Amino acid sequence: MTRWWALLGLLAGVAIAAPAVSARTDRLPACGSPGPASSRPPSVRASPSAPGACRARVLESSVRTLKPPGFTPSGYHHLGAGTANEWSGVSGRFAVVDGSIRPGTYDFIAGRFMAKRDLGKGGIAWLEAGWAETGWRSPGQPHIYTYNTNTRSWQFYDQYQVRPGDTVWLDLHTDAGGMWQAWLWWNNRWNLLTAQKLPIGGSAFVEQYVEVHVDGKKPGRIDVPSVKVDNVQLRPPDGGPARFWRDDVPTLTGVNPGQQQRSGGFCLDWLTRYDTWNAGDCA
Repeated sequence: MTRWWALLGLLAGVAIAAPAVSARTDRLPACGSPGPASSRPPSVRASPSAPGACRARVLESSVRTLKPPGFTPSGYHHLGAGTANEWSGVSGRFAVVDGSIRPGTYDFIAGRFMAKRDLGKGGIAWLEAGWAETGWRSPGQPHIYTYNTNTRSWQFYDQYQVRPGDTVWLDLHTDAGGMWQAWLWWNNRWNLLTAQKLPIGGSAFVEQYVEVHVDGKKPGRIDVPSVKVDNVQLRPPDGGPARFWRDDVPTLTGVNPGQQQRSGGFCLDWLTRYDTWNAGDCA
């Protein structure tokens, strides 16, 4: 995976890149002071024309250390679902937690949405957005982030000071010109995190995941308190109104119907397939 190669260079320094912009998004004003977290859910769709919409900057942060005990199988652990057909966007809310991420490692926890397309010959193009806690940037402190295959870099937005126990509303979608955008609902307005012209087209396969990665060269334990995900909605390719991601949407979970998703000591419980669920340490 492209992101794996990006991980290999992270301890030498995190690449920072400004959002690519379209003719519509490049006229957005800078967000300036982020202000407080939102006090209410989104009332309008994420778009450059939404009231108060603005464009975020990418910021750096400091480093601190933690030392958890135990052992968790190395590699990637995915808990969530992907669509079996194409959509033009996805939105919803993720709870933020503090996992036992180890400093100076390639460990990370992320709650994220993704839009992607297989380009063939081993190539995949995608954009993802969510929150993450990583071993290379201030373990114990979650960050709003994006990742895309144009820049092949993690982009962090530390002006949005999320903390364990918070929830974040995210929207990932494309406009009529095929520009894929990631938005964060903050201070009761939509903040554009990045806009990328990707070789995906006007619709793509969509994922919703809690993802855990454990550094294979440094065995250790990763604990993940339960992450709640809810209000997950999909935008249809024809531009119609968004709809909840329910069990009538062709969906891939990696397990047989009725089975619980389990990976590396982590479990997922569907409360409503597939728009409300919890994932984290198995009880």
